[in-house]
Amino acid sequence: MVTVSDRLEAIPTTREHWRIVLLSGLGWMFDAMDVGLVGFVLVGIGRDWGLERTQLGLIASAGFLGMFLGALVAGRLADRYGRRPLFMATLLTYSIATLLSGLAWNLPSLLAFRFLVGLGLGGELPVASTLVSEFAPAGSRGRMLVILESFWAYGWILAAVIGLVVVPALPEWGWRVAFFIGALPALYALYLRRRLPESPRYLELAGRHEEAVAVVRRLEAAAGAGSAPLEPEMARPARREAIRSRLLALWSRDLARRTLMLWVLWFGIVFSYYGVFTWLPQLLVDRGLEIARSFSYVFITTLAQIPGYFSAAYLVDRWGRRPTLVAYLLGSAIAAWLLGNAGSDPILVLWGCLLSFFNLGAWGVVYTYTPELYPTPMRGFGAGAAAAFGRLAGIIAPYLTPWLLTSGGLSQPAVFGLFMAVFALTAVNVLVLGEETRGRPLEQIAASAGAAD
Repeated sequence: MVTVSDRLEAIPTTREHWRIVLLSGLGWMFDAMDVGLVGFVLVGIGRDWGLERTQLGLIASAGFLGMFLGALVAGRLADRYGRRPLFMATLLTYSIATLLSGLAWNLPSLLAFRFLVGLGLGGELPVASTLVSEFAPAGSRGRMLVILESFWAYGWILAAVIGLVVVPALPEWGWRVAFFIGALPALYALYLRRRLPESPRYLELAGRHEEAVAVVRRLEAAAGAGSAPLEPEMARPARREAIRSRLLALWSRDLARRTLMLWVLWFGIVFSYYGVFTWLPQLLVDRGLEIARSFSYVFITTLAQIPGYFSAAYLVDRWGRRPTLVAYLLGSAIAAWLLGNAGSDPILVLWGCLLSFFNLGAWGVVYTYTPELYPTPMRGFGAGAAAAFGRLAGIIAPYLTPWLLTSGGLSQPAVFGLFMAVFALTAVNVLVLGEETRGRPLEQIAASAGAAD
């Protein structure tokens, strides 16, 4: 007799696995589209309501605050109620709140709606990565999760098209129309309800053995594999633990090293990403590089994300998680320094593409690595808590960059040098504290928690 987990690992990668990646990835794409739209509509909102830059910054921060709470709470709920229902619930939350954002009548109302958007966005990403990781066979898990994360680039491309084509064409209503378009994923949630299966690992953990077997049988049928008898695993019904108790469990002796590495990783990569990209167009325009505001610059640098993701997807199951992540973080560090010292438009585009390539490739590995390091009962919450800690950096960085340039008295190259240092230190953190998970079943990784790498 074999268990559900054993059988999942024995099934080769099939079209059914990739269908799950696609269904989850489309939700991921809509998530990215919503995040990207904010940067394109701030100018119109500021013009219509007469807002200053600091007030516009509050709009972005309200979303990040919501993402912090959403990642923390949704992960816990996903461990209790399932990955699939939380994935759909978070998708509906940010879709409806985005629709309401388009109807906002003043700054306080928009801040409230963007906070609700953040709740959904912050919750969806760790839940989706957890769901896919629990379906994927060990040998292709890294590739599948990086491909899942690559849908972020497609969402940004959609945001660029809407923000740079649709919004300017409707000067009076452009930013509201952009938010209305961002609400369309609510319709996709209805499709997911029928097409996206629940994680068999979660179902088995919750004592729903027959449902878990049915999902495994579907995967086996897609692979043309024979069906071995499946032995029920020990059901461990989700306990109603407070978030504080779950956080303490993450810092237990067995998991503390993994949690420390992941929290530093998430804080560093979020801090650098949003610190650079939130203000990058304005900073470069201030230096006289007008191409930073053009459609071509945004579009080309966004396209550079795609080969970054696919190269990381190729390497993550060959080199491994740790060496690939360290290499891409160091590549991001070098690209950030070069971008901060770019002196002409062609060089600006080149280094902007290089930063997009390495930084988004690193993001793909982060979403692969994070859920792998926690056992199934803690996987949703562990991944969500790491993401939530990183979102704190997303609140800090957009305000720190302009402060450093004004009150802090730093030059632009010095500020980019700071982000280079953060990328480099984050890479050292992974190199020293990280452990390799390539090709290992999730249960084996969980069993090795607390052991020296």
